[in-house]
Amino acid sequence: MWGIIPAAGRGTRMQPLGFSKELLPLGSSMAGGAERPLAVSEYLLQRMLIGGAEKLCFIISSGKSDILEYFGGHYGSADVVYAVQADPNGLCDALFRASPLIAPHEDVLIGLPDTIWFPETAYLDIPPCELGFILFPSIHPEFFDAVVLDDEQHVLEIQVKQEVPETNWVWGAIKLSAKVFEELHRLWLQRNRQDEYLGTLINAYLAQGGTARGFRIGTAYADVGTPRGYRDATEALKHLGTDQAVAETPTPEPVARSETIERRDNAC
Repeated sequence: MWGIIPAAGRGTRMQPLGFSKELLPLGSSMAGGAERPLAVSEYLLQRMLIGGAEKLCFIISSGKSDILEYFGGHYGSADVVYAVQADPNGLCDALFRASPLIAPHEDVLIGLPDTIWFPETAYLDIPPCELGFILFPSIHPEFFDAVVLDDEQHVLEIQVKQEVPETNWVWGAIKLSAKVFEELHRLWLQRNRQDEYLGTLINAYLAQGGTARGFRIGTAYADVGTPRGYRDATEALKHLGTDQAVAETPTPEPVARSETIERRDNAC
């Protein structure tokens, strides 16, 4: 099973940082008997490992080598690889950079590395289906992709950053089969790569007869890509993730810095 982590965004809402927003320190954990800070993206990686991911693919831009340097080639029991999104052409373009890696029999987990959410086991909690969205309640669904369901949890529509959405449930993570991942990739190509947001592509997929399900199993969700979201995530950890500070977590495999690599002040 693959975990795909789109991390090529420039993080303009959090600038100036001097490093990638996915490496923002948030909380801490025990590793090898010593406490160490956690990068925010590690929360997603931990959840992917719990969900069964054996391989992780970061999608990065050419200016975000600090992510490669931080995680290296392994995280816990999973191998880590990297694909490059040369231009910031949206989430769909980023996700499908991983398409050549996905074998026909493999499932795929998708998550956003500048978010933190609960429960940690949500990927495991999705019932078997070809395309499943983990949904979270939000007090500001207009800032996200709100997912409208029927009474049997089938997705009717994804309302992308709509001013007044019909629901306050937004997607925060996805589990899908390699078959559906490739179907979405082909549809995106057929639509001349016009879909910047995944939600508009999913709507086109549904209009062509595709099916998806949404599961209202999320209990807390914070977007750490803004200063306010960062504060919210810190509070969420205090109230919902108190065990995180004492849990034994994987240690990233650092990559030795080459003297030829120039660190950019605005790498995110």
